[in-house]
Amino acid sequence: MKSKISVIIGSIFAAYVAFVAVVILVYEPTPDDMSWEDRQAYNSQKISDLVLGQDIASVKTLLGKADFSEAKRLKETQLQVLFYRTHHEKSDGVTTKEECTPLIFENGQLIAWGQDTYKQYLDSGTDTMRNPPHDILTNE
Repeated sequence: MKSKISVIIGSIFAAYVAFVAVVILVYEPTPDDMSWEDRQAYNSQKISDLVLGQDIASVKTLLGKADFSEAKRLKETQLQVLFYRTHHEKSDGVTTKEECTPLIFENGQLIAWGQDTYKQYLDSGTDTMRNPPHDILTNE
């Protein structure tokens, strides 16, 4: 009787250990399932692997849901900016755009990323709120 119980308990334990090993070896958490620290490190690493011209769908698959996003259409051009958290600034429990790396897409293709390029994007004529058309400024 004691040996049967030992065999049953041993079998259950072995099955449990095998299950845990399979889960650890096979399971890959998505970026959305990670803690903010892990996701931040993951985003930084994966953003360094991006290439210009990459489509927005593949970037979203790679990095998951963006922390912030902006989009607008200018004539025939669709612009979209996705922000992914990449660096910690202040322990306040809130992610801000300043803690994120912006990825800029034109018509669904990655054209630039980083704070400097985002600032250039805002300072260029593509941002109609910061640089209104000439006729708005002169009432013409």
